Amino acid sequence: MNKPADTNMETVALWINGRKQAATSTRSGDVTNPATGAVARQVPFCNEADIDAAVQAAKAAFPGWRKTPALRRARVLMRYRELIEKNKEELARLITDEHGKTLVDAAGSVQRGLEVVEFAMGIPHLIKGEHSEEVGTDVDTHSLREPLGVCAGITPFNFPAMVPLWMYPVAIACGNTFILKPSEKVPSTAMRLAELFKEAGLPDGVLNVVHGDKQAVDALLAHPDIRAVSFVGSTPIAKYIYETGAKHGKRVQALGGAKNHAVVLPDADLDFAADALIGAGYGSAGERCMAISAIVAVGDIADALVQKLSERAQNLKIGPGTGKDMDMGPLVTAAHRQKVAGYVDKGLAEGAKLVLDGRSFKATGHEQGFFLGASLFDHVKPEMTIYKDEIFGPVLGVLRVKTLDDAIKLINANPYANGTAVFTRSGGAARKFEREIEVGMVGINVPIPVPIAFFSFGGWRGSLFGDTHVHGTEGVRFYTRGKVVTTRWPDADALPTGFHMPTLG
Repeated sequence: MNKPADTNMETVALWINGRKQAATSTRSGDVTNPATGAVARQVPFCNEADIDAAVQAAKAAFPGWRKTPALRRARVLMRYRELIEKNKEELARLITDEHGKTLVDAAGSVQRGLEVVEFAMGIPHLIKGEHSEEVGTDVDTHSLREPLGVCAGITPFNFPAMVPLWMYPVAIACGNTFILKPSEKVPSTAMRLAELFKEAGLPDGVLNVVHGDKQAVDALLAHPDIRAVSFVGSTPIAKYIYETGAKHGKRVQALGGAKNHAVVLPDADLDFAADALIGAGYGSAGERCMAISAIVAVGDIADALVQKLSERAQNLKIGPGTGKDMDMGPLVTAAHRQKVAGYVDKGLAEGAKLVLDGRSFKATGHEQGFFLGASLFDHVKPEMTIYKDEIFGPVLGVLRVKTLDDAIKLINANPYANGTAVFTRSGGAARKFEREIEVGMVGINVPIPVPIAFFSFGGWRGSLFGDTHVHGTEGVRFYTRGKVVTTRWPDADALPTGFHMPTLG
């Protein structure tokens, strides 16, 4: 929502040059509590002047931070890691209050972000150059990896801590400064993370946090002093970020949407697979870029699999994320709830069999919350909207194929290629799937194969625009650039070089 700020309500600040600041923009949006539907606070929508203030702070901080020895930068990250660990419960509650996911799920996402901070503590080892002596007569060559300058990250609503922590700890450990624009739906976690980084000893201006909508994003993409942009979000926006950023001469990694498939073979442990798929499909109300939304049942296992999925989905405990032992919380906004419910309507209209309908679910005592029950479709076809679109909600669809080859062909034809999984007891089938599937992240009896921090996260095809994935060694390469130095120290009586192309032999 784009409206003038309400002066009677708490407004989220910006974080610029190591302190909270008010935005100069007069536009703002509501931040709601998804479990109650109530507006909790407002968030400013930054204008170009606000964005420029953050960029100038980051630009001024860059020379000093770049010159800071890599080990000293790593020690700041070590202290930051301890502070995140110490404040994990507070961060999880902030996530739950604005996103709606359960506290346990929120805490788990903080932990996965924390692991990237732990990885970033070791970056001094990864930015070492190489050296070769006597590549020619009295000539040595060495390489350097140097920071880019001011970098920016634009992150989604579904992981207010984890996805930002995929980006700025790696960039900052490499010697860059950073501007984070979190989703305007969940701004408070990013602000608290920035405060903790300052407490850890991060110099002012190295990390800045701004808020806003497309106007703020466009200002980041067009600003001449920003060298690189990282993004996670939907595929249409990822493509826009990539094309616009590249047009303005920036290095861009833009991770897009997903339609993640899980293949269940006839030899799979059916109870194990069903339990795993329920968590992968309905956890965080399906609002995960790695959520399983398409289950591909191979051969004659489909009827039994659908039965087990239905039984488990009906027993999910759905309510406010702060409630005891909740399996699933609300969706993030009323508009998103309505959009996801509309996909159930479309699935019925296009001929899929609705096994379980979550549209009428109401959470007792939280009737104004943005809740939607678990929905399950069977006999989904590739031409249906519920298969083609990324629903991003608690809607699972089961497709039926005859063979593993058919399943692989189906997945490889999909425009998305973020994550996929196969459930089987056969090593041969698993190896075939691993080798032939054209998807960036693959799980073998693992439904959500999110790589650990020292590997990199990213998909293929419409799920990634750019050449590198986030965090891990690819993240280090993204936030640094190479330089090669060739050196000769001639004696006073050395012969001068000629006008021919020099060789080093």
